[in-house]
Amino acid sequence: MPRMARVVVPNLPHHIVQRGHNRNAVFVEEADYVYYLESLRYWKRELGIMLYAWCLMTNHVHLILSPGSDAGALGKLMKRLAGRQTRYVNKQECRTGTLWEGRFKSSPIQADQYLLHCCRYVELNPVKAGMVTRAEDYPWSSFRSKVGLESSDLLDLDPCYQSMPAPEHSYREFVEQGVPEEEQRFIHDRVQCNGLTGGSAFVDDIERRTGLRIEHRLRGRPVTVKK
Repeated sequence: MPRMARVVVPNLPHHIVQRGHNRNAVFVEEADYVYYLESLRYWKRELGIMLYAWCLMTNHVHLILSPGSDAGALGKLMKRLAGRQTRYVNKQECRTGTLWEGRFKSSPIQADQYLLHCCRYVELNPVKAGMVTRAEDYPWSSFRSKVGLESSDLLDLDPCYQSMPAPEHSYREFVEQGVPEEEQRFIHDRVQCNGLTGGSAFVDDIERRTGLRIEHRLRGRPVTVKK
């Protein structure tokens, strides 16, 4: 699938993926995860960014972020996170060189239709990878905070989550349903090619707002998701 130029849209959530160089491990010890999250906590506040979901895998990260009115804030955040983590790991391992694989990937999300589905996709990554059997068993994601198993000053609760009846219970049930194969493929493909996670009307709207032609309409139609 061809990769598109990265598009960042103000006041929209974005699905971000950044991988370790050559897919090598980025996080080895607990302290590595903690350091990254401390950096994320600090810089998202400094830059006015909302964090709706996150998952730190051993060799890559998933983040659902909204940059607010300053689209450039998203790139600034990722640059600071990558730079700080690289310096930290290099110091710990007495090494030099890059920690990350090129530029991060980003997919703007049609919030009303796809935001909760993207959050579920992100938080079920450890289950899909066979690292745990349930999302709540993985300590390095936002899921435990969303279902009330722990408190967090890192996570921002998005409007879609908050509109659910009894959000902690409803969201747990939603995630435990799993990600249908077609939805899994669609979300994965969108972020891998810097595409838009949304329907045709959403693509048209983003093209009007950005003045760019976005080649989103590739194979078939966007997957239909149930709220």
